[in-house]
Amino acid sequence: MISILNNISSLAAENQLNSTQMELNSTLQQLASGQRINSGANDPAGLAIANGLQANISALNQSASNANDGVSSLQVADGALSQVTNLLNSAVTIATEASTGTVSSTQRNALNAEYTQIMAEIDRIGSTTTFNGTSVFTASTTSVYLSDGSSSSTIGASVGALSSSGLGLGSTTLAGADGSAAQTALTAIDTAINTIASDRGTIGASINRLQDASAVIGVQVQNLTAAENQIMAADIPSVISNLSQQSVLSQTGMAALAQANSQEQSVLKLLQ
Repeated sequence: MISILNNISSLAAENQLNSTQMELNSTLQQLASGQRINSGANDPAGLAIANGLQANISALNQSASNANDGVSSLQVADGALSQVTNLLNSAVTIATEASTGTVSSTQRNALNAEYTQIMAEIDRIGSTTTFNGTSVFTASTTSVYLSDGSSSSTIGASVGALSSSGLGLGSTTLAGADGSAAQTALTAIDTAINTIASDRGTIGASINRLQDASAVIGVQVQNLTAAENQIMAADIPSVISNLSQQSVLSQTGMAALAQANSQEQSVLKLLQ
C-alpha cells in the first residue's frame, strides 16, 4: 500500500540505521581504547567485577612495595650488624692483647682508649642507622602490612635496640694493673658476638619471609590481572570483523532510508 500519511518503511529504515550507528560507534570505541567495556552500559556486571579486581590488584601492588621496603630496611640493619661484628672482632684482638701479662699498665690504658672508641662506634651505629627517615634499631617490632584489598595480614620483623650496654659491654674495660679485666671483657665480647650472630639469623629469616610473600603477591597480581584482562580487554579480531559488518550495514541502511524516502515521490507520478 502506498501512503503519504506515514512513511512506515522510512521509519523502519531510520530505526535500523540508528541501531547500526550505535553499534558502529561502540565498535570504534573498543578499537580506540582496546577495551570491551568502556562504560557501565556495555556490561554492568562485568564492569563491577573488573573494578573489584582492579582494587585488589592495587592493594597487592602496594603490599609488594611494603614487603620490598621491609626487606630493604632489614638489609640495612643486617649490614649495620655486619659492621658491628667487625668492630667486635677488632675488640677481641685488642682485649686479647691487653689480657697478657707482658703488657704494661700504660699500654693497657692505651688499648682501653681504643676499645672505648669501638664501644662508642657501636653506640653511634645503633642510634644513627636509619631507613626512610626512621631509626632501624628500635626496641619495638617493625610491622609490614600486606593486603589484597579484602586476604590482609601483618608480618612482624623484629629488630631490637642496639648499643654497647645492651650487648653487655657497657661496664667492661681493658684497663688495670693486670689482664684480669681484659679477660672478663673477652668473655663479654664473645657473648656479644654470638648475640649479633643470632640477631642476624633472625633478620635473615624475616628477609626470606618477606621475599617469599612478595613472590606470592607477584603471582596473585599476575592471575588477577589476567582475569581482569579477560573481562575488560576487547577481542580485536572479533571487533574488526564487527567493524566491517557494521560499516556495510551502515551504508546499506543509508541506501535503504534513501530508497524508502523516495517511494513517496511515486505518488506524484499517479497524479500526472
